[in-house]
Amino acid sequence: MDGAVQAENGVSEDTPENRTDSPDFGFLPQNLSVQCRSLIEGYHDLRGYSCLPDILWKAELGPFIETHLEFRQLLRKASTTRSAKKSNDGFAQIATKLLALEILASNFAGWATIYPQAASTARSILKRHARGTHTPLMESYLYPPKYISSAAIATLALPTKDEAAHAELRF
Repeated sequence: MDGAVQAENGVSEDTPENRTDSPDFGFLPQNLSVQCRSLIEGYHDLRGYSCLPDILWKAELGPFIETHLEFRQLLRKASTTRSAKKSNDGFAQIATKLLALEILASNFAGWATIYPQAASTARSILKRHARGTHTPLMESYLYPPKYISSAAIATLALPTKDEAAHAELRF
């Protein structure tokens, strides 16, 4: 299918540029995503989920979220559903993926050392969107005002050698 026909049909070419503008976040390590989700749920179980959309927007993540198809779909569903549980889940999914991106890109707790390819992809995604080293979700969840949360750091501990070896076998 040539470019003119694709443009008429609303189908974009599958080029590296198009894939990176709206990437598939399947490259994020599952164990990191699980730990990020646990951290986010624990935080909001204590403080309430009503502040989660505010955290995302005050961190100026709105434009970043809106440029990614997966995030836009999650945002639309979370914003329009009448179920608080589904809404909270949608916002938590967005925050989980963004927090995992920030952790990988910044090499927090050595995650980039274990997953260098995923870290490189995370850095390129954040760099492309002019976020650079800015890590607003890490600042919100890991570095509460006035002190560093040891509980949050413990939640994001590196996997054991067996878990890391098992994870590498899956990729």
